[in-house]
Amino acid sequence: MNRIGIFLAAICGVLALLAAAFAGAHANHKPTSPSLAAAAPAHLATPKTATAAKPAPDSPDTKEDDDDEGVIRFVKNPEPLPAFLAHDLDGQVVSTAALKGKVVLVNFWATWCPPCREEIPELVKLQAAYKDQLQIIGVSEDEDVPPELVKNFARTMHVNYPILIVSRELEKEFGGIPALPTSFLANKEGGVVQKHVGLFPGEVYDHEIRALLGMQVSEKIETFEDLGQIFLKNAEHATDLPGVDFSGLNPEQRQAALKRMNTDTCTCGCRMTLAQCRINDSACATSRSLAEKIVKQVYGKDSKPAEPAAAPPGTTSE
Repeated sequence: MNRIGIFLAAICGVLALLAAAFAGAHANHKPTSPSLAAAAPAHLATPKTATAAKPAPDSPDTKEDDDDEGVIRFVKNPEPLPAFLAHDLDGQVVSTAALKGKVVLVNFWATWCPPCREEIPELVKLQAAYKDQLQIIGVSEDEDVPPELVKNFARTMHVNYPILIVSRELEKEFGGIPALPTSFLANKEGGVVQKHVGLFPGEVYDHEIRALLGMQVSEKIETFEDLGQIFLKNAEHATDLPGVDFSGLNPEQRQAALKRMNTDTCTCGCRMTLAQCRINDSACATSRSLAEKIVKQVYGKDSKPAEPAAAPPGTTSE
């Protein structure tokens, strides 16, 4: 092989490694009919940046700190973990009623999801490290795959926590799962305090679990109100949305615009309201454009020119 051929081969190898790293660091949209242990087709595996749930910004000009190291965020007044009673792949009963007193991590995943497969060894380590203080529950999205094949896959991955096959009812209770992996973290009292969408380092979960167990952590713990970051239904309480500029609207106009964004459905295919889509995926160009259109419509419809001041008594206008 000549020098040019060697050079081109090296470039292709580097690009392949970069592409693999990029795909593994993001969440996957869920395919309609996935096959066992096969990566999702490219058009169905649109990556979403893996970001932890954070407080909604106080204003559209508020910028999140780029460096979140040293901070653990939990919901201030967490809602209870959705109740469920189901059988895992081994036929054992899994019930939320038996989880009180433990930190719980409910992980939605699938065999065809590359980031999910990469995440499983980290979850196995966490379950082994915290044993009876932590209960991880895997919820497989492999609806069209025989449970026995999912069970065999879990066995090869040395999964040491129960795995359920997802149901529409369970998914609905958690507010819908538009991307995988998605994990909900609950404290010992059964309140959901955090949600992670996408692939995160095991240290993120480890430090959050330690904090919830009352162990010493070096990070500062902050709290925030759930305005859709955990359960999308709470988006209706948000007064600001990521990437939406309400600054030109008065309070009544802002309320009208938010009402429409919590009613109109985004056309990107997510089947969420515009408000939910903005919170769930702030990079979505479709919901951003539709939200901007609503702001302009509300401003144009409700804005009126200022009326001239009344003339003082005894004066006449020319």
